[in-house]
Amino acid sequence: MPRPRPDVTVIIAAYNAMPYVTGSVGSVLDQSLGADRIELIVVDDGSTDGTAAELDRIAERAGSGMRVVHQANSGGPAGPRNLGLEQATGRYVYFLDADDRIGPEALERMVAAADENGSDVVLGRIVGEGGRRAPQSMFRRNQPKTDVFSSRVYWTLNPMKLFRRELIDRLGLRFDTGLSIGEDQPFVATAYLQAAAISVVADYDCLYWVAREDGNNITAQEHGARMRIDLFRMMAGLVAEHVPAGSDRDTLMHRHFAVELRDAVLQLSREPQRDVQDKLLHELADLVALHWSEGLAVRLPAVVRLRCHLIRHRLLDELLTLVRWELDRGAASYGITTLAATAAMLPDLQIEGGRAYALHPYFRDSTLNIPDDCYDITDELRARHRVDSAEINAAGLRLTGHAYIHRIATRDVTTELILRKRGTDTEFRLPVHHIATPGLGAEEDGGLHEYDTAGFDATIDLASLTAGFWDISLAVGAQGIVKEARLGSSRAESVTTATTTLVTDEGKAVALFTTKPYGNLTLDVGETRHRVLPRLRVTGAAWSPDGPATLAVSGRCTLESWPRGALTVRAKGPDPDGAEKTVPVEPSSSDGTFTVQVPCTTGGEWEFTLRLAAAGKEWSVPVPPQPSLKPARWQRLGMPWYAKPLPGRDVLTLRVGRVELLKAVRGRLKRR
Repeated sequence: MPRPRPDVTVIIAAYNAMPYVTGSVGSVLDQSLGADRIELIVVDDGSTDGTAAELDRIAERAGSGMRVVHQANSGGPAGPRNLGLEQATGRYVYFLDADDRIGPEALERMVAAADENGSDVVLGRIVGEGGRRAPQSMFRRNQPKTDVFSSRVYWTLNPMKLFRRELIDRLGLRFDTGLSIGEDQPFVATAYLQAAAISVVADYDCLYWVAREDGNNITAQEHGARMRIDLFRMMAGLVAEHVPAGSDRDTLMHRHFAVELRDAVLQLSREPQRDVQDKLLHELADLVALHWSEGLAVRLPAVVRLRCHLIRHRLLDELLTLVRWELDRGAASYGITTLAATAAMLPDLQIEGGRAYALHPYFRDSTLNIPDDCYDITDELRARHRVDSAEINAAGLRLTGHAYIHRIATRDVTTELILRKRGTDTEFRLPVHHIATPGLGAEEDGGLHEYDTAGFDATIDLASLTAGFWDISLAVGAQGIVKEARLGSSRAESVTTATTTLVTDEGKAVALFTTKPYGNLTLDVGETRHRVLPRLRVTGAAWSPDGPATLAVSGRCTLESWPRGALTVRAKGPDPDGAEKTVPVEPSSSDGTFTVQVPCTTGGEWEFTLRLAAAGKEWSVPVPPQPSLKPARWQRLGMPWYAKPLPGRDVLTLRVGRVELLKAVRGRLKRR
C-alpha cells in the first residue's frame, strides 16, 4: 500500500555536522505531528567526518519516512536544499540546518497555524543555545495573519520556516547556488512578498539555534567584501523590483541597510589592499545612492545614517575609523556575532536643546561638517518604567512606580500622567509627585547614568472621566527630552492583572483592566465592556434556623467597592408603587460571599432581588426560585401565619399571610 502524502517534508542539508546531526534528525523523528505525516529528506553534501555513516544508521532504523541522499560536496547549503525540494512530496516544506533542532510540537503547531489561517509561510519562535543570538522582535506575540509591512518578520530571512509547497512551485523558488552567503535571503524574501498570509507561532519554542563549539556555523564564518556587497546589491534590488517606492519599500530597505550593508563594510575593512578598499567603497557609494530616500533615512538608527554618510561621500579613512570604533565597543551582528561576542558599549551622549546626540566619531568635526542628524538618537531613546502599585477605590486610582528615559539622567524631571479616551482626541494630563529612587540603574550601563529621581505617585479622579475606555500613559521627561510609554506592561509581582470593578458614589461603574498582549493599564468607565451585573450573584435562599419567618439569602459580590448601604436584598410587592423592604448586604469574607437575613412577617406577595443602587443608577439580580424551599408556618399574637413560594415565577416570590381558620378547618375535613 503506497504511503499517503505527508503534511510536511523536512529537508536537512548536512555537511560535517557531527555530532549535531544526530540531535537534529532525532528532533524531526520525534515530532508530535506523527511519523505518518512527515517526510524527512537529508542530503549529505560530501561529508568527511562520519556524518554520512551516522545518517545511514539512523535511516535504517527510522523506516520509510526518512531518506538519505549522498552527493559530492557542492560548497554550500543551496544545492542540497534544492535537491531535497526536487524530491519533496509534502503539502508543506520545512528547512532545518543539520546543527539545529526543533521542539517536539513545532511542526504540529506550525501546520495547524497554516491550515487554520491559509498561510503560505509560518515562522516558529527561535531560541538560541550555546551563546547564539536569536531574533526576538517578531516573536513578541502570536500573529495568525500578518505581512512584511505590518510586522517584524522580514528581519529574519533564514529558511527555517514552514512554506506552503504550492507557493514554492508557483513561484519556482530555488536557493541561489551562486551565493556562498545569504543564499536563503532571496528565497525567503520572495516567499514573504508573494505570500497570501504569514503566521507567527510565538508561544512555543519551535527552533533551537545552536552555536557549534567549533564555530563552524556558516553564518559565523567570514566572507569577503565582494560576497557581502553582492548580497546587499541583490537584496536591495529585489526589494526595489517588487515594492514601489514609498514607506513600504523603506520598511524593507531598513533591514538591508542595517544588516547587509554593515556586514559588507566590516568585510571591506578587512581587505588588505588600499586600492581594493577604495574601489569597493565607490561601488557601495553608488548602491547606497541608488536606493537612498528620506523616508529610509528617518527609519535608520543614527549610527547607520552616519555610516551611509561616510559611504556616500567616499570617506574611506573615516569609515574605517568608525568600524574600528564599533569593534572596540563590542558591536554585535544579528544572529551569530560577527563584530564581537560581547554586548555593545554605548557611546556617551550630549544633551542639547531637548535632543540627544551620540558621540560617535567626528561629531561636529569642523573639517567634515557631518550633519547633526547623523548623531541624533533622540527618537531611538525609550522610556523604561515599572508600576509598583495600582490601588483603585471610590476616591480614585492611585499609581506608584518609577519611570526614566534610558541613558538620560533624571535631572529637571517633568514626568506627567496622561489619560486618553480611546477613539477621541480627549486627553487629561496630570502632574505626578516625584519620588527619590537612589541607586536605581546602578547595575545598568555600568552605572554611567543616574536615575535617582525617577519615582512617581499620582492619583486619578474617577469623577472627571466620561464613559469609554481611558488608556493610561506616562510622558517621561528629563533634561528637556520627553518620551511616552503606555503604563502597566512592566509591574511588580504584587500588582495583579485581574480586572477590578467598582461603583462610585456618583453611580459610575469603573473597571481597571490590562490589555492584551502587553498588559497595559486601561480604565473602562460606564461598562463599555466590563459589566457590573456579572459581579453580583445569588447562590441560594433558605429558611433561617435562627428564627421563624426569616429568609436567609446567600450570594457573592466581587466588586472592589460600592457606596455604603447601596447593596441590598430587596423584597418588593407586585405593585410598582407598593411597599418594599431592604436589608443591607455586607460581605463577610475577602471573597465577597454574604448571607442576609430577610424577615418575612408582613402580609402580601413579595419578590426578592439583589440590588445595587447609587445616584439614580440601579443594577438588579433576581433571587432565583428555590425548588427545595417549603412553606413556612409560625404563630404571631396567637394567630397562625404562613409564607409559601409561588410556582411558575422567574424570581423567588413568597405569599405571606395569616391563616384563615375557617378555610383551614374545611381543608382538613376535605382531606379526611
